[in-house]
Amino acid sequence: MHDLLARLHFSEGGITTLMNVGMALLMLLVGLWLAARVSNFARRAMRRANVDETLSGFLRNLINGVLVALLIVMALQQAGVPSAPLVAALGAGGLAIGLALQGSLSNLAWGVLLIVFRPFRVGDFIHAGGVDGTVEGVSLMYTLLVMPDNREAVVPNAKIGSDAIINFNRRGTRRFELRVGIGYKDSIGKAMDVIRQLYAADARILRDPEPGVWTESLGDSAVVLLLRAYTRSGDSWAAQTDLLRAVKERFDAEGISIPYPQRELTVLQGRAPEAGR
Repeated sequence: MHDLLARLHFSEGGITTLMNVGMALLMLLVGLWLAARVSNFARRAMRRANVDETLSGFLRNLINGVLVALLIVMALQQAGVPSAPLVAALGAGGLAIGLALQGSLSNLAWGVLLIVFRPFRVGDFIHAGGVDGTVEGVSLMYTLLVMPDNREAVVPNAKIGSDAIINFNRRGTRRFELRVGIGYKDSIGKAMDVIRQLYAADARILRDPEPGVWTESLGDSAVVLLLRAYTRSGDSWAAQTDLLRAVKERFDAEGISIPYPQRELTVLQGRAPEAGR
């Protein structure tokens, strides 16, 4: 009788274990399907909210990964495996991975912030991370800039986020300034009138804000005029170089000199000392 009861007890325990394992497998299969559905639904919702495609893909994978990790813990617990040591092991493993990938995680975090807050967009010309260039792409780990000489710069997002970002295109307009020297014998008023005429003749120079010209300083060999004007961001370089050439040509035509640095030397002559003294 004792042996029969032991066998029955063993059979009941084995059946319970098998049922728990079966329930755990069923929970795992159904959970994986639900996790994929939930993460895909979240991605579609982010697309409808016009969230950046790179960020929405990353968040979709993050949501799916978290759900799968929770599902595995629940399934193992259902199968009778103690969950506390597993959770502790996962925590320790996550901490070790986080310390090993500290720099990469910093780039990842800044990548998310750059995509969310958008201090610049693809096509903007910026100064970031010590590099000047046009933004060609922003990923979660780095930003790709094309420099003015057509070189590519791959700048880690952590380096961009830890420094000032200067966006030259964000407001759509840019101000440039030039300095031109005229001779002390030339008329400052006439030179300023010529420059204002050149402003008016160039359609790329904006009227609002109004361009201006001022007497900045009295140099060693010239009166220095300061020219400031606004243009559309894409016209800035061409407009200021064309204006500089036009100023030189008009000054030559109007007889206004642009002096080069000069020095006046005064030689004092006296009697030569007598011999023997």
